[in-house]
Amino acid sequence: QVQLVESGGGLVQAGGSLRLSCAASGRTFSSYAMAWFRQAAGKEREFVAAISWSGGRTYYADSVKGRFTISRDNPKNTVYLQMNSLKPEDTAVYYCAAGPMWVGVSSSRNVYDYWGQGTQVTVSS
Repeated sequence: QVQLVESGGGLVQAGGSLRLSCAASGRTFSSYAMAWFRQAAGKEREFVAAISWSGGRTYYADSVKGRFTISRDNPKNTVYLQMNSLKPEDTAVYYCAAGPMWVGVSSSRNVYDYWGQGTQVTVSS
Protein backbone atom coordinates (compact mmCIF):
# COMPACT_ATOMS: atom_id res chain seq x y z
CA GLN A 1 0.00 0.00 0.00
CA VAL A 2 3.03 2.29 0.23
CA GLN A 3 6.16 2.93 -1.81
CA LEU A 4 9.23 4.44 -0.20
CA VAL A 5 12.06 6.41 -1.80
CA GLU A 6 15.09 7.50 0.21
CA SER A 7 17.28 10.47 -0.59
CA GLY A 8 19.91 12.67 1.02
CA GLY A 9 22.82 10.28 1.26
CA GLY A 10 26.32 11.25 0.29
CA LEU A 11 29.94 11.60 1.35
CA VAL A 12 30.73 13.57 4.49
CA GLN A 13 33.67 14.00 6.83
CA ALA A 14 33.66 12.58 10.33
CA GLY A 15 31.84 14.96 12.63
CA GLY A 16 29.62 16.23 9.86
CA SER A 17 25.88 15.98 9.38
CA LEU A 18 23.40 14.67 6.87
CA ARG A 19 19.63 14.57 6.73
CA LEU A 20 18.03 11.62 5.02
CA SER A 21 14.51 11.81 3.67
CA CYS A 22 12.06 9.04 2.89
CA ALA A 23 9.20 10.06 0.66
CA ALA A 24 6.17 7.79 0.78
CA SER A 25 3.42 7.39 -1.75
CA GLY A 26 0.01 6.27 -0.60
CA ARG A 27 -2.94 7.79 1.14
CA THR A 28 -2.44 5.84 4.35
CA PHE A 29 1.07 7.05 5.21
CA SER A 30 -0.02 8.45 8.55
CA SER A 31 -1.20 4.99 9.62
CA TYR A 32 2.26 3.41 9.29
CA ALA A 33 4.99 3.01 11.80
CA MET A 34 8.31 3.96 10.21
CA ALA A 35 11.91 3.03 10.79
CA TRP A 36 15.42 3.40 9.45
CA PHE A 37 17.83 0.50 9.06
CA ARG A 38 21.33 0.41 7.68
CA GLN A 39 23.58 -2.19 6.12
CA ALA A 40 27.32 -1.87 5.85
CA ALA A 41 29.18 -3.74 3.14
CA GLY A 42 29.43 -7.41 4.02
CA LYS A 43 27.33 -7.06 7.17
CA GLU A 44 23.77 -7.73 8.28
CA ARG A 45 21.13 -5.05 8.08
CA GLU A 46 20.78 -3.42 11.48
CA PHE A 47 18.21 -1.24 13.18
CA VAL A 48 18.87 2.48 13.49
CA ALA A 49 15.71 4.30 14.59
CA ALA A 50 11.93 3.96 14.67
CA ILE A 51 8.98 6.28 15.02
CA SER A 52 5.36 5.52 15.79
CA TRP A 53 2.55 6.27 13.38
CA SER A 54 1.71 9.54 15.12
CA GLY A 55 5.30 10.55 15.76
CA GLY A 56 4.67 10.46 19.49
CA ARG A 57 7.22 7.75 20.25
CA THR A 58 10.74 7.20 19.00
CA TYR A 59 13.36 4.56 19.64
CA TYR A 60 17.05 4.47 18.74
CA ALA A 61 19.84 1.98 18.56
CA ASP A 62 22.41 2.60 21.27
CA SER A 63 25.04 3.25 18.62
CA VAL A 64 23.22 6.34 17.32
CA LYS A 65 21.37 7.60 20.39
CA GLY A 66 22.12 11.25 21.03
CA ARG A 67 23.45 11.76 17.51
CA PHE A 68 20.55 10.81 15.23
CA THR A 69 16.97 12.06 15.29
CA ILE A 70 14.05 10.47 13.49
CA SER A 71 11.00 12.57 12.71
CA ARG A 72 8.02 12.56 10.40
CA ASP A 73 5.80 15.03 8.64
CA ASN A 74 2.62 13.18 7.83
CA PRO A 75 1.03 15.92 5.70
CA LYS A 76 4.17 15.77 3.52
CA ASN A 77 4.27 11.96 3.55
CA THR A 78 7.90 12.10 4.62
CA VAL A 79 10.06 10.65 7.35
CA TYR A 80 13.50 12.05 8.15
CA LEU A 81 16.70 10.92 9.77
CA GLN A 82 18.87 13.78 10.96
CA MET A 83 22.39 12.46 11.47
CA ASN A 84 24.86 14.56 13.43
CA SER A 85 28.39 13.89 14.66
CA LEU A 86 28.83 11.24 12.02
CA LYS A 87 31.49 8.59 12.47
CA PRO A 88 33.21 6.36 9.92
CA GLU A 89 31.36 3.39 11.40
CA ASP A 90 28.09 5.02 10.31
CA THR A 91 29.04 4.26 6.71
CA ALA A 92 26.31 2.08 5.22
CA VAL A 93 23.36 1.95 2.91
CA TYR A 94 20.40 3.38 4.81
CA TYR A 95 16.93 1.97 4.24
CA CYS A 96 13.53 3.35 5.11
CA ALA A 97 10.89 0.86 6.24
CA ALA A 98 7.16 0.99 6.93
CA GLY A 99 4.92 -1.29 8.96
CA PRO A 100 1.42 -1.39 10.45
CA MET A 101 0.71 1.12 13.16
CA TRP A 102 0.61 -1.61 15.81
CA VAL A 103 4.32 -2.16 15.22
CA GLY A 104 4.95 0.84 17.42
CA VAL A 105 8.70 1.45 17.54
CA SER A 106 9.96 -2.04 16.82
CA SER A 107 13.57 -2.75 15.93
CA SER A 108 12.73 -6.07 14.25
CA ARG A 109 13.15 -6.26 10.50
CA ASN A 110 10.37 -8.79 10.06
CA VAL A 111 7.58 -6.50 11.26
CA TYR A 112 8.10 -3.98 8.47
CA ASP A 113 6.26 -4.69 5.25
CA TYR A 114 7.68 -2.09 2.89
CA TRP A 115 11.23 -1.02 2.16
CA GLY A 116 12.89 1.69 0.14
CA GLN A 117 15.76 1.16 -2.27
CA GLY A 118 18.38 2.54 0.08
CA THR A 119 20.70 5.53 0.00
CA GLN A 120 24.45 5.38 0.52
CA VAL A 121 26.05 7.27 3.40
CA THR A 122 29.84 7.37 3.48
CA VAL A 123 31.73 9.01 6.34
CA SER A 124 35.42 9.65 5.79
CA SER A 125 37.93 9.69 8.63
